[in-house]
Amino acid sequence: MSTTTAHAIVVLGAGYSGLIATARLARYTRKLNTHITLVNPSPRFVERLRMHQVAAGQELVDYRIPELLAGTGVEFHQAAATAIDTQARAVTLDDGAVLRYDTLVYALGSTTDTSIVPGAAEHAWTLNDPRLAHHFSQRLPELAAAGGTVTVCGGGLTGIEAAAEIAEAYPGLTVDLISAARPGSMMGEQARRHLDRALDRLGVVRTVGVKVTKVLPDAVRLDSGEVVASDLTLWTTGVHVSPLAAQAGIATDPQGRIITDPTLRSVSHPEIHAIGDAALVRQAWGQLHGTCQSGVVTADYTATVIARLLRAKRVKPLRFGYFHQPVSLGRKDAVIQFTGADDTPNRWYLGGRLAVIYKEQVSSTPPVAAKMSRYVKLPVQLSKGGRTTRKTA
Repeated sequence: MSTTTAHAIVVLGAGYSGLIATARLARYTRKLNTHITLVNPSPRFVERLRMHQVAAGQELVDYRIPELLAGTGVEFHQAAATAIDTQARAVTLDDGAVLRYDTLVYALGSTTDTSIVPGAAEHAWTLNDPRLAHHFSQRLPELAAAGGTVTVCGGGLTGIEAAAEIAEAYPGLTVDLISAARPGSMMGEQARRHLDRALDRLGVVRTVGVKVTKVLPDAVRLDSGEVVASDLTLWTTGVHVSPLAAQAGIATDPQGRIITDPTLRSVSHPEIHAIGDAALVRQAWGQLHGTCQSGVVTADYTATVIARLLRAKRVKPLRFGYFHQPVSLGRKDAVIQFTGADDTPNRWYLGGRLAVIYKEQVSSTPPVAAKMSRYVKLPVQLSKGGRTTRKTA
């Protein structure tokens, strides 16, 4: 690295992974000759873990990315990336700017995929954008007064949290959770029983063992042929990632995620580091799936790797194991399923008020960790998975 020209690090995306990576990079490289630029379309940090709260009408803390990174020396550039030139090592932005990079951190995350079922894009709402979630919430008071129905499609953690939050906030609504599998199927039996009791208490209707084949303006059609009336439909299933990497000729999987080596560098372009939902990351026990839990860990790990590479030091492969599945069930209840490294449930779970406190700590940590990174390193990894992550894949 030149002693006069700063090593240019560009981070694309300021979700959980991108924000943590940027904050940690600023800390880990502060004694090196680097210039870090964070690129994101909005100056507001979106708490994806809380979008179900926005959909139910709650106001969140307005975290501003430049404020979270104040004093770190990071340059924030408000724009969206439209192209990556891997030969020139340059990123083109939608405001006409072109940013050169020596190291690129690809953290563009994912969104809910509404292209997989006809009518979903036109007639269903998602939690991809806080503005849309807010508009969704504005429809609920009038609908509740009329005894209307909200249909939540997808029985994963996001769908469960959204259904519970809306049902608690608006008891006058009928909330129908439609899922191919039993909600909470990834949990152990005790945690599932707690989940079922909470959903029963909140009056959430569960339609299980079916798939939505079409979303209509006022209904959803199931694979059984049944048409279920729905005044508002919330789509929470399926994942879509940005096509930017594939368009740039970077090696990706069929879903468009960058294929990484054991240190989370692109297998085709090692100057590119991929983290969070945008990366295909394999461990000895299997493949990571998109969660905040794994996203912030890959972010902190990648910041460490980049700093060590700039110092010409050896880097160790990522070792990560899942630890928990935290699920809020409205504002007064939650369930935490503790897991093995591969995210399969173990015998331990936590429910009730203690689980609410636990979940709140989990949801609050990323912006706090980013803001405090310039002062102290706050831990983001609860488990390396023990022996499981040392097995041969």
